[in-house]
Amino acid sequence: MVNEEFLAAVPAPAEKRIALRVSPAAERAIRGGHPWLFDRAIRQQSHDGRPGDLAVIFDRKGRFLAIGLYAPASPIRVRILAQGQPTTIDAGWFLYKLETAVAQRQPLLQTNTTGYRLIHGENDGLPGLVIDRYGETFVVKLYTTAWVPHLADLLRGLTAVTEPKRVVLRLSRFVQRQEADLCGLHEGQLLLGKPLRNGARFLENGLYFEADVVQGQKTGFFLDQRDNRARVEKLAEGKRVLNVFAYTGGFSLYAARGGATEVVSLDISQPALANAMRNFKLNRAHEAVAAATHELLVGDAFLTMKQLIANRRRFEMVIIDPPAFAKRKEEVERAMSAYGRLVRLGLHLLKPGGILVMASCSSRVSAEAFFELVHKTALSAGRPLQEIERTSHALDHPITFPEGAYLKCLFAVAP
Repeated sequence: MVNEEFLAAVPAPAEKRIALRVSPAAERAIRGGHPWLFDRAIRQQSHDGRPGDLAVIFDRKGRFLAIGLYAPASPIRVRILAQGQPTTIDAGWFLYKLETAVAQRQPLLQTNTTGYRLIHGENDGLPGLVIDRYGETFVVKLYTTAWVPHLADLLRGLTAVTEPKRVVLRLSRFVQRQEADLCGLHEGQLLLGKPLRNGARFLENGLYFEADVVQGQKTGFFLDQRDNRARVEKLAEGKRVLNVFAYTGGFSLYAARGGATEVVSLDISQPALANAMRNFKLNRAHEAVAAATHELLVGDAFLTMKQLIANRRRFEMVIIDPPAFAKRKEEVERAMSAYGRLVRLGLHLLKPGGILVMASCSSRVSAEAFFELVHKTALSAGRPLQEIERTSHALDHPITFPEGAYLKCLFAVAP
C-alpha cells in the first residue's frame, strides 16, 4: 500500500487550466516535438498558476498546440506531456505511459537484469521525472515541483504495473530549494513499503550490486553505463585495469568477471569505494571475481593519476568515466580542458597496445566535439588511437530530443 499520510497535504492541481500563447519560434519547436516551453517564450497567459497545474498552449490562430505541467518558479515554465491533439491528462493517461515504458524494457529482463531506468523523463513522455528500478525497490526522482500534485496518480499507476516492494522519493537540488511547493515532502522519503536496512540489491547481467537509493549519487547507481560495462568485461581478460571515477565499482566488477588479473578502483569518495568492496563480496561465487586482485584508492583523480605515473604503475586498460563537467554553457571550455588532461594522464598510465575507455556524460559537450578532442589529445601525445567502438545510450535511456543526448564513450587501442 502507498503510504497515504504524505498525500493528505498535497493539493490537487487546479481544475481550471492555464491558457498560453507563445512566440513563433516556440510554436515551431513544440510542433517539432520539443518537450520544453521556456518562460521567455510566453507571449500571453490567462492567469497565474501553481506547480502542477495543467497549461494548454495555443498557436497564433487559437488552435490547440500542446498541454503540459506548469512550473512558475522554473525557467522551463511548461513541461509538455502531449502535443498535436487535445489530450485528457489523468490517472489513466499516466498508467498508459507507465505501461508503455514497462513494455519497452522487457528485453532487459531476458539478460538477468533487475536494475534499470523505467522512466527516462522527457524521452519517455514524462518530462522532469525519472523512475529507476533496483530489484524490488523503485526510486522516483523529481526535477520539477510540477510533479508533486500528480504523485498520487503516478504511484498508483506504478504499483499497478510493477508491484514494487518499496518506493523512495529523490529530489533534484533545484526542487529541494522549493520547500513551499513540496507540501512536506523531502529528499529520501519513503513513499511505499518499509525502510531498507542496507542498500537496495539488484542484478545487472547476472552480477549483484547494492545501491544507496536514499543518499547515493543520482538515484544510487549509474544505470546508464550498463552496456559499456558489459563491453569492458569482454575486453578485460588477462589485463591489469585502472577504473578512474570508479564510484561503487561497476566497471571494476565487470572487468574482474571478464578475467582481469588486477583491478584498481580510484574515487574521491571513501563510502563509494566501501560499497565497491561490498559489491565484489556479493559476487565471490564467480571464480574470476574471487581470483582478481581488487585495490581501492581514495583520492582526487587528477592528483592520484599523477602519483601512479610517478610510481611507474602501468595498466593494459584504463577506464575514465568522469562526472558531468559541463552542466551550463559557460562551463564547456573548462570541461574540454579537463577531458584533455584526463586523456593525457590515462595514456601515461596505459601500456602500449592497451585499451583506453573514455566517457562523457556532459550534455553540453557534443559527441562529435568529445571524440575529436580525445583523438587530437592522443595524437599530440604521440599515441594515435585505433578505435574499437563508439557508444551512446542504452535501451532504457532513449533519446527523443537533442538536449536529451548526453552519454558518449570511446573504446580505443593506444599503440
